[in-house]
Amino acid sequence: MRRFPALVLGVATLMAAGTAASADPPDPLAEFVAQPVTWAPCKGKLAELECATLVAPLDYTRPAGDRINLTISRKRAAAPDRRRGVLFTNPGGPGGSGLGLPQFLAKSELAQVYDLIGIDPRGVGGSTALNCRTVPAIAAPDSRPADADFGKWAAEARAAEEACQQSAGGIRQFVSTANTARDMDVVRGVLGEPKINYLGYSYGTYLGAVYGTLFPNRLDRSVLDSAVHPEWIWREQFRQQAVAYRRDVEAWARWVGERHEKFGLGKSQAEVLAEVEKVAAKLHATPVEGHTRSSFDGALGVGGRYRPLWTDLAGIVVKLRSGEQAANAAGAKAAQVLAKTGLDELRSGVFDTVTCESDWPTDLDTYFEDMRTFRERYPFGYGIIRAAPMTCTFRSFTPPEPPVRIARAGYPVGVVVQAEGDTQTQYAGGPAMATRLGHNLITVVDEGKHGIYGGGNRCVDEKVNRYLIDGGLPGSISQCAGDPRPDVPKDGSGAPAAAPALSAERIQQYLDGRGLSARP
Repeated sequence: MRRFPALVLGVATLMAAGTAASADPPDPLAEFVAQPVTWAPCKGKLAELECATLVAPLDYTRPAGDRINLTISRKRAAAPDRRRGVLFTNPGGPGGSGLGLPQFLAKSELAQVYDLIGIDPRGVGGSTALNCRTVPAIAAPDSRPADADFGKWAAEARAAEEACQQSAGGIRQFVSTANTARDMDVVRGVLGEPKINYLGYSYGTYLGAVYGTLFPNRLDRSVLDSAVHPEWIWREQFRQQAVAYRRDVEAWARWVGERHEKFGLGKSQAEVLAEVEKVAAKLHATPVEGHTRSSFDGALGVGGRYRPLWTDLAGIVVKLRSGEQAANAAGAKAAQVLAKTGLDELRSGVFDTVTCESDWPTDLDTYFEDMRTFRERYPFGYGIIRAAPMTCTFRSFTPPEPPVRIARAGYPVGVVVQAEGDTQTQYAGGPAMATRLGHNLITVVDEGKHGIYGGGNRCVDEKVNRYLIDGGLPGSISQCAGDPRPDVPKDGSGAPAAAPALSAERIQQYLDGRGLSARP
């Protein structure tokens, strides 16, 4: 990591002048740490929280230069006599607004003992925002595009990068994970806290690990929920999402194959997937009420990851396979709920800037070859999008520093939580992050959710609460069960249970109750 020039110059000047070795160089961030905080009720739906706006350097190598706004939120500890400091939070993204996270956690046990702190990271929401112009779509949304369309995908990504750069003003190159971590430390100083505790989800796990690397003496307890793989920053992280979707769909197909008497879709994983492909081909030839092969592929990815929806996903395939128009319409309606959820999970905020902090391939043939593979092997959950050219392929700015290589040296052992079927942050990221940092790992078995703490898993909540409140670490490796699969017995094991009738409303109700992933 580059040293701050202001600090280096200060030391060099003092040495040249023969100043006493005991003299400390001036702190270039002193005025930022000393700024007053004016709390007021947050606006709108967050009125139960307090909000404040601070300033921070745009470029930490030139702290006397341009400044940005940072908007933060707070919910004070409900039991002041038990208070043990502040808990900084981040919901992920990159580019997710963090102001509402204290409200999401307000009913947790953590809210009793911590001041819960939310932050809109630089570039996001109430902080100095990085606003990129949108561009008209060039490529048709297709989960299995023809080779002839690949160039359109590249052109759209190039146009998006050019539009973002044209509207990014002078801040884009400074919107990075490292600078966001530095902003967090300014907030810590302003609040007068010697150390922070931390709960980060998804991309927030990487942000927390970077903070601990840069400021190890200022981090106490930390929980990294749904961890980014430290070796996959960033393109490989997205490619592996498609792999995770495929694994979830295969697990679903294997389960359905063991219940042929109930669903009639085949007696093995291979047979069920063959029926899926027949339905995909049918929809490609004749969409049903706007439900296409592409949206069907998206629905399969989402339905496969959430175990309680496995009977619903099987019901969707059965109805779309049917020759009856009413059945087709019911299947299409339910599938569209899942497909929309998959699309909603693709992008947010300053995604196209933070993920460009690492270098991406610039040879389009690299992407096109991946797209051919992903089109055939990983169509579920819009897998091909993870292989296609993105704005970072055509990055038009030079990051001022390389990504931070994370390490733990000087702060306590933390906890990593990872679900086996998570598609946004594939399971391998959890063990890899725990190994890199020497943290303890909680595996959520047979679960596809993303962002587990606070989402209804009592086992995870208890382990995390025990650690963050009392300091009691879970085992070095431990497990919690995920949401149960539907209670449909295997063939030959007795009278099959009656699965509920397919209902788009019930699917939506489940998706709305996923916890952090369901937050708008």
